[in-house]
Amino acid sequence: MNTEKNIKALNDVTRTLIDSCKGYGMCQEVANDNQYLKAEFQRRQAERQNLVHEFQAKIASYGGEFEEKGSIPGALHRGYTKFVSVFKDDKKTAIDALDTGEEYLAEHIETYLNDTEMATDAINLLRKAHASAISGERFADRLDD
Repeated sequence: MNTEKNIKALNDVTRTLIDSCKGYGMCQEVANDNQYLKAEFQRRQAERQNLVHEFQAKIASYGGEFEEKGSIPGALHRGYTKFVSVFKDDKKTAIDALDTGEEYLAEHIETYLNDTEMATDAINLLRKAHASAISGERFADRLDD
């Protein structure tokens, strides 16, 4: 097992998971009138926050320092989404951004899943996060229909 490689990969995904938490928070802001959606966005945000904590704990168990902030591309994505929502329906824009973000998260995690230098426990955690991203993408697709 390459400990440094595991720490780097898990930190990379952690940043994206933090972005995802913030994205679900943004979706809650535009779901004021729909209590079901607001509750679902809150549930999914809490699920992602739990994953962030799991990733951080795993990184710490490897002796690494874990990420506490999201990524620059994630911040740019949220900024772009807020800008676009000025000209379009906020809810539609948020759902489109959610779908794009979940697809990105799933694909990003996939880059690490077949790496033979990743520890088994790290792969299991990545699989858990990947399943969450796929579930989020399906949820966004249902909302978009």
